[in-house]
Amino acid sequence: MTSATTYDFIVVGSGSGGGVVAARLSESGKYTVACVEAGTRGAHFIWTRPPVGGGMMISDPSVNWCQYAQPNPTLGGRQVYIARGKILGGSSAINGLIYNRGQSLDYDAWERMGCTGWSYKDVLPWFKKLESTDIGTDEYRGRTGPMKVTVSSKTSPFYDLFIRAAQGVGLPLNPDYSAANQCGVAMAQINVWKGLRQSTATQYLYPARKRPNLSIIMGAHVTSLILEGTRCVGVRYVSEGQRQEIRARREVVICAGTIGTPQLLELSGIGNPEVLEKHGIAVVRALPGVGENLRDHFGPSLQWTFNREGLSLATRGRGWRLVREVLSYVFRRKGFISQGLATLRVFTRSHEGIEQADIALMANPFMIEVRNHKRLMSPVNGFFVFAQVQRPESAGSTHIQSADPLASPTIHYNFLSTEKDCRTAVMAVRRAREIVAAEPLAQAIEKELLPGPQVQEDAQILEYCRHFGNTTYHPVGTCKMGPATDPMAVVDPQLRVYGMSGLRIADCSIMPMIISGNTSIPAMMIGERCAHMVLADAHAA
Repeated sequence: MTSATTYDFIVVGSGSGGGVVAARLSESGKYTVACVEAGTRGAHFIWTRPPVGGGMMISDPSVNWCQYAQPNPTLGGRQVYIARGKILGGSSAINGLIYNRGQSLDYDAWERMGCTGWSYKDVLPWFKKLESTDIGTDEYRGRTGPMKVTVSSKTSPFYDLFIRAAQGVGLPLNPDYSAANQCGVAMAQINVWKGLRQSTATQYLYPARKRPNLSIIMGAHVTSLILEGTRCVGVRYVSEGQRQEIRARREVVICAGTIGTPQLLELSGIGNPEVLEKHGIAVVRALPGVGENLRDHFGPSLQWTFNREGLSLATRGRGWRLVREVLSYVFRRKGFISQGLATLRVFTRSHEGIEQADIALMANPFMIEVRNHKRLMSPVNGFFVFAQVQRPESAGSTHIQSADPLASPTIHYNFLSTEKDCRTAVMAVRRAREIVAAEPLAQAIEKELLPGPQVQEDAQILEYCRHFGNTTYHPVGTCKMGPATDPMAVVDPQLRVYGMSGLRIADCSIMPMIISGNTSIPAMMIGERCAHMVLADAHAA
């Protein structure tokens, strides 16, 4: 092991949270910062810049952890695949690029749970700080931040048909679902600018890389924290088979994600004593909430075929037409390659009487097939709608399966384990069918492929969801934020790990409950807030 290098701050992970924290901490030039990333690919990896390249990275072990949850009876005994970015920029460098903050009630609920300072009015300025967009009004949107946000293009007549059908069943066209009200139908807001992906690698770390006070250490798998009593003073990592360590004068900020962060805590002796002792790890700090409260968005994909040509993108993703699309992208940054996935969004209520949308539908004018572990356009002339529960109650867990830091943790999802989640999942499928059955979209439909017209009863729909549903890769909650009176809270509202000093967490694992939207942008907001908190404490000291 080499002698340790010392920095003021160490950030573990370069993803949606970590990339922001590292860049912001280094901004003033006053403090030295190390950002440690396990991945070896940088901001300009061939598939990370074109938005449609996400489909090529979702199962690529060179940029993805490629993990699986344990088989679960609530899902018919299936394993669920979990995609997590292992690249500079983390999951923000491989995701579907959807900009979605969630709803104001999500953050107000956090504050009601004891997370003081995390209400919607508290977090809104940080959402505005990170973005630059022409969408919406100044009251809700930022104009000068590093993350550029645009509206996805209508690359097929399908989009207008779907929007008009949604309006026909009472859903309003919503010009900005990131403003006061999320409900309605809209083209997706995406982190794409001039046809290129905007990730924390490209928008935060790449511009900051030349700062002499910022060191980005790639290919470094962090194996444990260095603890002196209950103070965190650094991290150990493995790089090219060699054990290394670096130390922090002030703080270590863990941004390893909802799966990676609890794993690192447990390997370091912070967590549930029963879990730690089972694997021969000495207990430094007993925190039973570490690894618990795992939540994610889950739902099935529904598929229909068209009765006419020109609506599906299927033919444009194959043969000479694909060559034409590639040329259009290379020379003009246009076409479906320049867009993210599921670029049409519907937010709707499962029933009357609830305040905000609890169902999200995502539609694209093509189907997906898996070949050689890659997700590609199907040649079938059709489209899919993904139907998900926005605020699931069902919770699982993730814990180390051994003291080996290179072993994948054991991940237990527990989808559709509450009556409310089951009821909402069934209604999500019914809402999707209701829209597709409305004009003018209905006249373009040949037949429903999945789940198929024979699946009509609630029990049948629920079984389809259990056996064919999937996560949308939005895990949260495994190191949840909460007041000191909550025995399962892992961090306080300042994101400090309870009972430890010099240690914070800034990723989606701190969410006490899942938000009604994609998690990448909220993770960046958490990163912005954490960096501000760390710097405020450093200045005060």
